[in-house]
Amino acid sequence: MIKQINQDTLCDLITKAAHSPRLRQNLNIHPAPEDDVQRLAIAMEPGTYVRIHRHPHTWEMLTALRGRFLVLIYDNSGKVTDRLWLGAETRLLEIPANTWHSVLSLDEGGVIFEVKHGAYQPVQEQDYLSGTPPEGEEGVKETLEWYAKAEVGEVFAL
Repeated sequence: MIKQINQDTLCDLITKAAHSPRLRQNLNIHPAPEDDVQRLAIAMEPGTYVRIHRHPHTWEMLTALRGRFLVLIYDNSGKVTDRLWLGAETRLLEIPANTWHSVLSLDEGGVIFEVKHGAYQPVQEQDYLSGTPPEGEEGVKETLEWYAKAEVGEVFAL
C-alpha cells in the first residue's frame, strides 16, 4: 500500500495540533513503534515546547513540509553551537546521534517530517539538558522566548 500525505491530511493534522493542549500532533507513517525506521509528520504550532534533548541511540532527520522552524544545536554545557532555519535557508537536516537540540515552530500551520533509526524510544530524563524545565512546568514560556533570540555562543540558563 502506498502511503501519502496530501493537503487534506496536512490540514487535518494542523487542526488537531491547534486544538491540542500541547499545540502539537503527530501522524506516524511507520506501522508500529517497534519499526526499524520511525517516520512521522508532526504539526507544531507556535508555542509548542520541545525541551532541549538528545537521542543517544540514533540520528534524526528533519525537513519542513510546511512553515518554518528554528532548530538550535547545543554542546554539552548548553551553549548554542548552531542556529538552523528549517523551511527557509535549510531544507533538510540530519542531527547526529547524541547531539543536544531543540525546535521552535515559527509559523501557524507548520509541519515537520522526522525520520529516526530504530524502534521508538521515549527520551529519558538524563537525555534532557539539565536545568531545562519539563513540559507544563514553570519556566517553559521563558525558555521559548530564549530559544527565539538565542545566538551562537550563548549558554542556556533560566
